[in-house]
Amino acid sequence: MVKKAVIPAAGLGTRFLPATKVQPKEMLPIIDTPTIQYVIQEAVDAGIEDILVITGKGKRAIEDHFDRNFELESHLEGNGNQAWNDEIRRLSDMANIHFIRQKEMNGLGDAINHARFHTGDEPFVVLLGDTVMRSAIPVTQQLIDIYEQYQCSILGVETVPKEKVSRYGILGGNQISDHIMEVTDLIEKPTPKEAPSNFAIAARYILTPEIYKALEETPRGKNNEIQITDALKILMQREKIMAYKFEGKRYDIGNKLDYLKTTIEFALEREEFAKPLMAFMKEICSGKKKN
Repeated sequence: MVKKAVIPAAGLGTRFLPATKVQPKEMLPIIDTPTIQYVIQEAVDAGIEDILVITGKGKRAIEDHFDRNFELESHLEGNGNQAWNDEIRRLSDMANIHFIRQKEMNGLGDAINHARFHTGDEPFVVLLGDTVMRSAIPVTQQLIDIYEQYQCSILGVETVPKEKVSRYGILGGNQISDHIMEVTDLIEKPTPKEAPSNFAIAARYILTPEIYKALEETPRGKNNEIQITDALKILMQREKIMAYKFEGKRYDIGNKLDYLKTTIEFALEREEFAKPLMAFMKEICSGKKKN
């Protein structure tokens, strides 16, 4: 049974400079909610109550966001803002959230390796802290369901355009069904010619504890970092790894254009913003925007 989650959130966020010079990219808001709050909510909605967040230098705001703020709570209560007070209190009660620092930026594989003493000999889910998933059934829950069936590491995947495979870890394998594949090949950020398919690992994993032994043997790869894809290739020689094409939509908040698109899409789904925002965009597109 999968009971623990690990959320790597130690990256420097260089694609969002200067905004991320002192603010974690995972705290960039989608309207009024930090990205990482959506990620943690996904884990909680899947029944996970024990969450370890891997942070780094300058990431203290993440820890503070999920801690109590008695001064703010008192202010809200004193001003009759009970709904907001309840919401702020809820953040600190979402789950048992723990934090540990990755002191050097040595890659995603190294970040996950920092969780070894927290997860011990249990399987655990990994959710990247800058990627939001939306689906009828939480993607984490979908992966847990597949893990219960196969009892091995599960990679959440999606199809990407061939020209974009160089951005991802790409896998190949034997198709079991429309959504499930047994993995036989893994390449980190391949060229389109090198790519065995257009199935990309998409920010969600369930890993068995044997991943830690594989990480110990993993040499530095792309960008001189410990790549989780390289560790999975080692693990694949010892035990089965399955890939699951999840049902849902992925929002990559680490990309500026995707971040803008995500904010607009989420805003159009909110009653207080939908009509005025749509009217504003129509004005922009028609060239009739008023000053």
